[in-house]
Amino acid sequence: MPKRPKPTRKPSSAAKTKPSAKAGAKAGAKAGSKPGAKAGTGRRKATARAALGSVVLVGLLFAFVYPTRTFLDQRADTSKARAQLALLQTENAKLARESKQLKNDSEIERRARGYGLVKPGERPFVIIPAPPATPPASPVAAPPAAPPAETPDPAP
Repeated sequence: MPKRPKPTRKPSSAAKTKPSAKAGAKAGAKAGSKPGAKAGTGRRKATARAALGSVVLVGLLFAFVYPTRTFLDQRADTSKARAQLALLQTENAKLARESKQLKNDSEIERRARGYGLVKPGERPFVIIPAPPATPPASPVAAPPAAPPAETPDPAP
């Protein structure tokens, strides 16, 4: 069975006339409710925009703050490594000079004599330092004597 179109209602003559105050109040309430409905929709849109903006901000923070922090940490580590490298190079130069000195026989002999070693056929002598001078033993001091008792003076 084919569907029939719904009949349309013709506007009545009352609808064509100006609305009364009571009807105007109802119409105003209806008209006022539509902008309120749009305002609610606008609030939802503003909330959605704020949420989207927050998500974008957090994304930017993850995208830029973490790499920046990593870069600064790496720069600090690099400066520490350079300082350590300079210290090691200084120590390496000192050890190279010492190694060059040890290739000389006179330096080896000087260091060996510092340890008390002698060449074959030499007689080692060791000078022993004198013992520290001790002061002569002082006699044991007797406790101080009691003051003499007072004697009365004879009367003249």
